[in-house]
Amino acid sequence: MMRVMAAEQVTPTPAERRRITLKGVGRFGVSWVRSSPGTHIWLLILTITTCVVAVVSPHVRAYLLHHVSTNLIELRQHPIRVLLASALWVATPSGFAIYFVFYELVHAPAERWLGTWRWLVVVATAHIGATLVSQKAVLFGIHYDRLPRSLAHTVDVGVSYGMAGVVGVLTYLVPRPWRWGYLVGILAFFTVPVVTSRTFTDLGHFTAVLIGLACYALTPTARMPGGRRRPEPPARRPVSDRRPAEAPGTVLPERR
Repeated sequence: MMRVMAAEQVTPTPAERRRITLKGVGRFGVSWVRSSPGTHIWLLILTITTCVVAVVSPHVRAYLLHHVSTNLIELRQHPIRVLLASALWVATPSGFAIYFVFYELVHAPAERWLGTWRWLVVVATAHIGATLVSQKAVLFGIHYDRLPRSLAHTVDVGVSYGMAGVVGVLTYLVPRPWRWGYLVGILAFFTVPVVTSRTFTDLGHFTAVLIGLACYALTPTARMPGGRRRPEPPARRPVSDRRPAEAPGTVLPERR
């Protein structure tokens, strides 16, 4: 009877269970953010700029987005500023929720896998490289009268080029043989729009995913001898101050 009463006293109530669950979720969330700080700092900046775009007047919104766009005019006049600032804004605030999900599903795992600085190199290389290639195509199109001259002033902001680059480099995280299916899938996903729609943003996304695939040397797999995966560290055995159990019939020497 006493044992049953003691067991009833230590059983947590439903409210205590909820508190324990919420505490565990909170600890996991803090650990997740700390393990991918670059992703979440970038996401915080995007949250602020998206709120600004959502609340200002259409005239101010157009001014801000043109001011940070990587179009031909701004690239010619302020290349460094717009190449950096264009990755901190989105043109359509209504799509921010989708970006939030993709940041947690794509950028955060990639940063945890590559490390913050290597992840940042992949993102920056894909964003800048895809921007320059796509805008060079716009320049040629205008020069040969295949594209309207208004594209030299168009709004070109967003984070999709950097994300496409990370999608490309994540190929090397997928284990074989699933890696080849993933590779075929992303190449088809980014190639079909280039062939059908043929816009400069489609070309930019295709270029970015190729740049991500070219970043193999930055992956942990490439840094291991023979290109193998990094082995998992052996589990540590619990430290105990107990003496090892003696085998039957074993005579231990007396302590002096």
